[in-house]
Amino acid sequence: MLILLTFIKYTKIYRFAYITQYLSNYFPDQGEAYFTKYMFINCHSYYSFKYGTLSIEELVSEAKSKKLDALALTDINSVAGVFPFIREAQKNGIHPVIGIDFRNGVKQQYIGLAKNQEGFYELNRHLSHRRTKGLEFDTQAPAFQHSFVVYPFRENVFSLRENEFIGIHPYQLNRLVKSPWCRYKDKLVLLQPVSFSSKLEFNAHRLLRAVDKNTLLSKLEPEEQGDISDQFYSYADMVARCEGHSYLLYNSQRLLEACQFSFYFQAVKNKRDILGSDSEDFDYLRQETFKGAINRYPDLTQKISTRLEKELELIQQKGFVSYFLINYDIVSFAQQRNYYHVGRGSGANSIVAYCLGITDVDPIELDLYFERFINLYRENPPDFDIDFSWTDRDEVTKYIFEKYNKEGQEHVALLGSYSTFQANSMLRELGKVFGLPKTEIESLIYHADKPNHIPDQYGKLILKYSQVLHGMPSHLTIHACGILISHKPIHYYTATEMPPKGFPLAHIDMHTAEDIGLHKFDILSQRGLGHIKSSLEIIYQNQGVEVDIREVKKFKKDPKIKELLRTGHTIGAFYVESPAMRMLLAKMKASEYLELVAASSIIRPGVARSGMMREYILRHVNKERRKQAHPVMMEIMPETYGIMVYQEDVIKVAHYFAQLSLSEADILRRGMSGKSRSKDEFQRVKDQFFLNCEKLGRDPKITKEVWHQIESFAGYSFAKGHSASFAVESYQSLYLKAYFPLEFMVGVINNFGGFYHTEFYIHELRMNGADIQAPHINESDHLTNIKWKTVYLGFIHLKYLEKASIEKILSERRANGLFVGLSDFIARVDISLEQVLILIRIGCFRFTGKSKQELLWEAHFILNKRKTVTTGSELFRQTGFRELQVPKLEAADLRQEIVDQIDILEFPLDSPFHLVKDQTAPSIKARDLKQYLGKQVQIIGYLVTIKYTRTVKGDVMNFGTFVDREGDWIDTVHFPPVVKKHPFKGRGIYLIRGKVTQEFDFYSIEVTSCERMAYWNAGD
Repeated sequence: MLILLTFIKYTKIYRFAYITQYLSNYFPDQGEAYFTKYMFINCHSYYSFKYGTLSIEELVSEAKSKKLDALALTDINSVAGVFPFIREAQKNGIHPVIGIDFRNGVKQQYIGLAKNQEGFYELNRHLSHRRTKGLEFDTQAPAFQHSFVVYPFRENVFSLRENEFIGIHPYQLNRLVKSPWCRYKDKLVLLQPVSFSSKLEFNAHRLLRAVDKNTLLSKLEPEEQGDISDQFYSYADMVARCEGHSYLLYNSQRLLEACQFSFYFQAVKNKRDILGSDSEDFDYLRQETFKGAINRYPDLTQKISTRLEKELELIQQKGFVSYFLINYDIVSFAQQRNYYHVGRGSGANSIVAYCLGITDVDPIELDLYFERFINLYRENPPDFDIDFSWTDRDEVTKYIFEKYNKEGQEHVALLGSYSTFQANSMLRELGKVFGLPKTEIESLIYHADKPNHIPDQYGKLILKYSQVLHGMPSHLTIHACGILISHKPIHYYTATEMPPKGFPLAHIDMHTAEDIGLHKFDILSQRGLGHIKSSLEIIYQNQGVEVDIREVKKFKKDPKIKELLRTGHTIGAFYVESPAMRMLLAKMKASEYLELVAASSIIRPGVARSGMMREYILRHVNKERRKQAHPVMMEIMPETYGIMVYQEDVIKVAHYFAQLSLSEADILRRGMSGKSRSKDEFQRVKDQFFLNCEKLGRDPKITKEVWHQIESFAGYSFAKGHSASFAVESYQSLYLKAYFPLEFMVGVINNFGGFYHTEFYIHELRMNGADIQAPHINESDHLTNIKWKTVYLGFIHLKYLEKASIEKILSERRANGLFVGLSDFIARVDISLEQVLILIRIGCFRFTGKSKQELLWEAHFILNKRKTVTTGSELFRQTGFRELQVPKLEAADLRQEIVDQIDILEFPLDSPFHLVKDQTAPSIKARDLKQYLGKQVQIIGYLVTIKYTRTVKGDVMNFGTFVDREGDWIDTVHFPPVVKKHPFKGRGIYLIRGKVTQEFDFYSIEVTSCERMAYWNAGD
């Protein structure tokens, strides 16, 4: 046998089919094993979006089942699966080769195979350049230095470089024999594509192609899809298919063997040597940290200094110095531009971050331990979530790209993500592909969970393939906030695209980036910071006062803020304005910073669902109740009365209550946050938890209850530092609300963000004494403005008013002064009659003293007459223009005014209660609920918002929020029987009957009936 193999090796006998057959006859268990099976150089995963159907795991599993020793992943214009593929292939003992299938649409131009990391870099650069510029790929590849190129078979012979080859598909062998290429056997390789593994997946592939082309399956062109033979074959099958051309297999093997892409996953790939070297970086970090410490802590105690040194040492040891410095640089840039930010996430556990100004949470004050953020046991990277105003975020992103990119070399990219096919969207897409009408598609979606109710054959097919395609990536998209900054050029790790956002987008997602040691920077935006920034500008414009919003320590002691918290009067304030949060604060009588931090976390579903939110409130308001806490739990968490509230509490309990190691405890913490939800791993730690508790002599009942609390946290609780960061921003909002309520609420309105509709922020303005004015042609701006206590709504709120019309109005007013009347306006501003009518109907010309009816008549008269003259607007600039004689018109009705407001603004400015048809219906006042405790009442309320939730049995129940005629808030509870009998019927005014209840002095109505009241109709 050895002599035979040696003979084969040195004589280069290519007739492998005969040899394989010979060995199989004499050595049935070893025949193929003597040959290295390297032959597939063009494999696609489902990261060949809307083309491939195999996941990385399925692709490798298929290869392993065919006993292949190597294969190349060459996704179509994508490198999204490269690193997961390397991991999976190596785990299964398969040699991974990586490359790219360069195509224009689905037309293959050539395949690039990376010889090494430099080859991957040049392939990524080439793909990125073409994709970013929107250019098609040429028929010939660039002169790659570190990559092989394989062209699909073409009849015409052309010059090939040393690293270039022609790929021959088995079905092209007959054509090859007659082709001039037959004389260049050393340049020919086997090109057997792999895109799916079965007839089922081939059908799924065709459906994906039809979805991609937005065409009916019956009209899908053959050239727009792969061939059913694009699958893996066993070595023996491929040898048989290439009978007489076994040099193709030999050449393919040589090609794949020459590709050796080695990659060290563990090393941190982030940008480093910010100042030139690691030592300079660390010295600078230390210097800036202690400089900031002096500002943060005038009394720099030994405890603080020791904590600083400990953190700095660990940051240096883990290789995260540059990560801190870059975040420091980002927030320093923001502060120079007066861009407000909030640093949150587990980074708030770091005193170094606090001293650098990355966060405003003092970890000493809150007893936050650094190990939750970075420790020797944690493999995952640190995580700073830095929030900016939605108006400032793009500028910060632009700064990062300009600062850390180099000329000719990109180091920065937005982090990618993958949009996946979901159930209903997939049913809709497949329904269109099969040509179903919209009604049938919606019916199919409705019956999707009842397959027996789908008699139609097409419906069953659609349902079947929607399940096959469910969860597959559909296309590359942008991660919500991640930015990658690499030390080596970014194209060493990924290709990039250019999305409409205007910044390069990486092909890798957060999990892959973390796996390869490329840690993301999280640059987020939120409306809450926009509220604060806008409010400060409006306060200065309206009152001339400059507010230092960073004096958070002073805010924590402010009596006005304490009162707002204690009473739940927090509308507009970041994170604490929802009905549930206002109710919680009122029940807790919260007035302290730590109470607000706890409230931010216990409101989360994990704590609330376990029943611990109510227990926390009970122990908070009743000291005797705290005695029910398990002594060990009370000792571990005295601040929260022995109740797990924060993510850190899970680690504490697991470590101290069950004596799990810190690394095991962190598995629970990561499991509950959804970052590491391995069932086997979680089960192992769970078993160890109960085993340790048994050894420690814990009461089994108590042990089960503690574990129930841990499990209920899964994916929902906050890190304490995260809650504290939210609380800081809440205090800043509450300070503005307490001392500048009108300007603050205008800031909220102008940022179009918050829990409530704009209407209810206007309501809050009115309740605080503002004079609310509809848009005014001479006083209003694009956004809402305030002049002392008078608030003029902005033109932007007029639903049908075009942006171009707003720009014309403001531009003309700035250039030539205020408008003196309707005719003057029409003469100076070139907009249509329809646009003028909108302005009139909302009252923009009320300063003229004319009624709306008169103005409407006048507008029609002038604009219709203007069509018949040639002098255009000059007609109305003539002096002595005769005043129009308007006929006697019907008097205005306030209710019609409200209807116009709802039509144009989408909400009323005057009281909506005027619209109720039955004005005689009795109603108590919300402020008097306390007097009716335990009694049945009837109250009329204007619906603000509804919260939908489910009971433990899965039944739907509602929590409603209303305002009464006086503008006071009403909170209601609708249990499942009431929801079924009296469901909400959209916006409007409701007649509510029910029993007044109270919990912790918070009053609400347990509803027995709830009916929307009829409105006045002008035609009646």
